[in-house]
Amino acid sequence: MRALRRDPSSSDSFPQDVLELQGYLTGPTRIPGVEAIPGKGTDVPLYILGSSLFGAKLAAALGLPYAFASHFAPNALHDAVAVYRREFEPSAQLEKPHVMVGVNVVAAATDGEAQDMFRATLRERVVLMLGRGRTFTDDEADLILESPQGQQIAQMMKYSAVGTPDAVVDYLTRFTAHSGADELIVAHQSPGVAGQLRSVELLAEAAGLVGATPARTL
Repeated sequence: MRALRRDPSSSDSFPQDVLELQGYLTGPTRIPGVEAIPGKGTDVPLYILGSSLFGAKLAAALGLPYAFASHFAPNALHDAVAVYRREFEPSAQLEKPHVMVGVNVVAAATDGEAQDMFRATLRERVVLMLGRGRTFTDDEADLILESPQGQQIAQMMKYSAVGTPDAVVDYLTRFTAHSGADELIVAHQSPGVAGQLRSVELLAEAAGLVGATPARTL
């Protein structure tokens, strides 16, 4: 239970927790007498996923790959990437900076279908964040999205590739250059699993990834 960090203040020791985990996987352990079985000697690579400058600085200091959650926290993207690249210190795991950046994707056969799915996703976010146990009609959710609070929810999905497969690939190409990413975290958005899976398939086909090594997909 202590290792699971049940204490709310445990975030203060996060940097030490990362080093502790690294020790369990690579050895020697940083906690005398505590070994990870299975796990010890596997050298599983660690990544720092963050949505603020704190994670960027930590990943840089430890020489780890850094993933920024711009698919729901877009505002600090450029500052976080710049800080990480500027302060990066090489490590046994990584010789040079490696940045992963999150981006939402809604790919569908037609642009209209993709826009409808994206709108439905925004409505779901309204219920999730403001519903407090109640649901909203589509009209109610749309009215909320036009309010200041709703605009903040929409802003969280600022970086979103929405449209036909070719349009999505074009957006992702431009977004990669815009963000300075070495790799993308693709978060497929749709109210249902079937829509998410179809979005994955369409993007893979359009990007020429069918038959390639499977990508990590959220």
